[in-house]
Amino acid sequence: MDADGSTLTWEDSYAIALALARFHPEIELEKVSLMMIYEWTLDLPGFTDDPGLANDGILEAIYQEWYEEAAGI
Repeated sequence: MDADGSTLTWEDSYAIALALARFHPEIELEKVSLMMIYEWTLDLPGFTDDPGLANDGILEAIYQEWYEEAAGI
């Protein structure tokens, strides 16, 4: 579950990005691959979506949200 107790799906790119930032605060975003985002998302508490639905566009959206949040954009 995310911070408010709801489940996460691939459509929740912003919530996933926030959760990943909480779980991996030490990571340098320039070193994060889409495969890392995929694997880490599957490991998030409350993530309930089908792993097979992920694609590069979804993973890139999560990365973009994470990057923008970290940069304060």
